[in-house]
Amino acid sequence: MSNTYLVDFSAWIDETAQLLRDRRWQEIDVTHLVEEIQDLGKSEKRAISSQLTRLLLHLLKWQFQPQRRSDSWLDSITDARTQIALAIEDSPSLGNYPAQQLQESYSRACRQAAKQTGMDLSTFPPACPYTLELVLSEDWLPM
Repeated sequence: MSNTYLVDFSAWIDETAQLLRDRRWQEIDVTHLVEEIQDLGKSEKRAISSQLTRLLLHLLKWQFQPQRRSDSWLDSITDARTQIALAIEDSPSLGNYPAQQLQESYSRACRQAAKQTGMDLSTFPPACPYTLELVLSEDWLPM
């Protein structure tokens, strides 16, 4: 079974699912199955972190480049908020994860904002100036 995992991941998934349905426990590639389940959890967290960074990036650009505000920035802000909400809806145990990642995501967003805007990194406050509640609020934008 582990050879299939290394050679054809999709076939391994199909085989593993069938073995689980058939309750053929002894034939399951437990080592790789455990790794994949753990990776699913990491993937969900990574998605929230990525969306939070994207959201903060566009909030920073909205605040620090008011002359360049656009509908595409609003779309990105709205979509990031929606994606975070959906991820938490699917996995309520991740409800506190955005709060845990706020400063790290904000730091990444600042670096990206500096590159994208040509502004000096020191233009942006070192600590996130927005509360998580505001960041995730569908009607809030910084001025």
